[in-house]
Amino acid sequence: MARILLVEDNETNRDMLSRRLVRRGFDVVMASDGEEGIASAGTHKPDLILMDVNLPGVSGWEAIQHLKANDQTKAIPVIAVTAHALSTDREKAMAIGCDGYEAKPVDLPNLLAKIESLLHNPKSGP
Repeated sequence: MARILLVEDNETNRDMLSRRLVRRGFDVVMASDGEEGIASAGTHKPDLILMDVNLPGVSGWEAIQHLKANDQTKAIPVIAVTAHALSTDREKAMAIGCDGYEAKPVDLPNLLAKIESLLHNPKSGP
């Protein structure tokens, strides 16, 4: 069973998405802000991270950069999730090392396809 770390500050969004992922057989660990997400990634060693980029305190952007700079977490695939569906956000996400990008509201079948693809075909190399 693949473990997904869901980093989302909105409780309703976190609850809804986590329940949907659990129903599809994923083990879901949750964090409500960037700092907690960074700590959870180190503790729980997820197979994939779904990171809201608009978080209080340490933003999702900052958390992703931290995770990708850390030898213990840099290989974990990260999908950036944001309500700001701008092309510049997608470009920024890829530039800082994200493996995918999903706009809110989340299109669950599309997100699941991205998750499955990344779990079965992770990036190779450093």
